[in-house]
Amino acid sequence: MELFGKLEQKVLEKAILVHVDFYHESDREVLEEFYELVDSAGAEVKELITTKRQSPDPKFFIGKGKAEEIKLAVEMHEADVVIVNHALSPAQERNLSQFLDCQVLDRVGLILDIFAQRARSHEGKLQVELAQLKRMSTRLVKGWSHLDRQGGIGARGPGETQLETDRRLVQGKIKQLEARIEKVRQQRNLGRRSRQKSDLPTVTIIGYTNAGKSTLFNQMTQAGVYAEDRLFATLDSTLRKVHLPGAGPVIFADTVGFIRHIPHDLVAAFRSTLEETSEADLLIHLVDAADPHRAEKMADVAEVIKEVGAEEVPQLLVFNKIDRLEPVVAPHVDLNDEGLPERVWISAREQSGIELMMDAVAAYFRGRFLTVRLVLDVKAGKRRSELYTLGTILEEGFDEAGNSVFKMSLTEMESEQIQKWDEILEYQVITSKN
Repeated sequence: MELFGKLEQKVLEKAILVHVDFYHESDREVLEEFYELVDSAGAEVKELITTKRQSPDPKFFIGKGKAEEIKLAVEMHEADVVIVNHALSPAQERNLSQFLDCQVLDRVGLILDIFAQRARSHEGKLQVELAQLKRMSTRLVKGWSHLDRQGGIGARGPGETQLETDRRLVQGKIKQLEARIEKVRQQRNLGRRSRQKSDLPTVTIIGYTNAGKSTLFNQMTQAGVYAEDRLFATLDSTLRKVHLPGAGPVIFADTVGFIRHIPHDLVAAFRSTLEETSEADLLIHLVDAADPHRAEKMADVAEVIKEVGAEEVPQLLVFNKIDRLEPVVAPHVDLNDEGLPERVWISAREQSGIELMMDAVAAYFRGRFLTVRLVLDVKAGKRRSELYTLGTILEEGFDEAGNSVFKMSLTEMESEQIQKWDEILEYQVITSKN
């Protein structure tokens, strides 16, 4: 796997950026995002070279003349890598690399490099390695220095033999990784089924990368998830149980950030993480309210949601970073025709509007729970303390005999559990689950 290390894991230093503006593209790449991706990868930008084309050049993607201009820039800046803001075919990447005498990385390779740096969990690392190996398997062709045909009288060259060996090694490793990831996925499914059995709804936070998902998740759950103002600051999903006022316990899940034109193999590589999205009861679609391209990015997120089969899951739009708007917008909630929250305006960094958002989420689940009235024996002090760990206490008081009287919001399972207590003197369901 020495070749893999040289091609995919080389530390990016001085970089020449290349962007092509295609006339026929209605949804053009945003250069600002390209710069953010390169910054997240840790490269130093020496020069940006742009060009316009009707269609990609079959050999170099950018055309021979522009390739010569890039070659001069590489030599002048002594660049380590040329990064192209588009997906290149294996042949185009190889041709450019040979012509420029420099490492060439396309948009997919750049994102994979960032993923490799950001993955923290065992599953995340496996997913990154699988995506890298699948990408590498399409680029194992004659042309790399150690695979060149070296001749041989009446026999196949050793380079071709080495090529076939490398292909078998890569395919074998891919199968091993897929088996390990499948095992992790099965473990994840067991955990998901356990949550479903406990009747706990799941709320998944989704959104374009760098919209502030991890910051919001920390504010809601105090989970201490790593958060930084850069693309793909965290890749690993995190689950936390939170009690919502009037609605009871809910599982919150944080997910990897989405990005425009994310390659299909990357979506597939992180499918087990994104499965939390399709299995959710509610999606919090977090949007950077101050982003001038927010409409396009919302459409990109919607496209990925559809790809993972989550388009039917109810969504709550949450517009974050309102402190950066001009003029500044106060935290508020917009309701739909049914009286349910449709949009919430907050600033996670300023901790402004978080309670409004939590109330908005709770509004989606109040109908999923039982509202009950129960009377607990005056001597059941231990049971009384247990009630505070179950559901949500809406009202509390005492009857004439000193017994504790509670009005609570409970899941069906919690309700069944409490009714079995010998210390319960009265139990009445006020409203039933929808």
